[in-house]
Amino acid sequence: MIRPDLAIGALALALCLSACGERSTPVSEKPAQPETATGAATEAATEPAVRVRTASPEGARVFFITPADGDSVSNPIDVEFGIEVMTVAKAGDKQPDSGHHHLLIDTDLPDLAAPVPADANHVHFGDGSTRTEITLDPGQHTLRLLLADHLHVPHDPPVVSEVITITVE
Repeated sequence: MIRPDLAIGALALALCLSACGERSTPVSEKPAQPETATGAATEAATEPAVRVRTASPEGARVFFITPADGDSVSNPIDVEFGIEVMTVAKAGDKQPDSGHHHLLIDTDLPDLAAPVPADANHVHFGDGSTRTEITLDPGQHTLRLLLADHLHVPHDPPVVSEVITITVE
């Protein structure tokens, strides 16, 4: 059973975005489960909510300018991000066909229906940066870029780079 308050809110958001010319795709997800006084989640709270993901234009892509796949590098590592078809905008700045970079280090893609986590493996560039320096332990590492919208949620379809592998000497 769908909760009417969630369904109405999701419908209103979808209609608003449609009226503004914004492309969007609804994604089902479970909301956080509120706890009762005993700490148990309520059964009614398990109904799915709808989160709207921002659509990405056809042909949009992100990629590494440096380093290249297979490079041997030393610290600090200069990492530069490239983007095509879309533009870079700061987090919170909702512009059409835009997003900001997230550098994924030694990890798989996160849940694409949720905001990108912020930790040592998921580095956010919500300030609109397209270049950074990182320091990694010696050895082999994987890097991947993931573009996300103004709310840190990956686009639909996701704009993600190929995985590159580098060796830190």
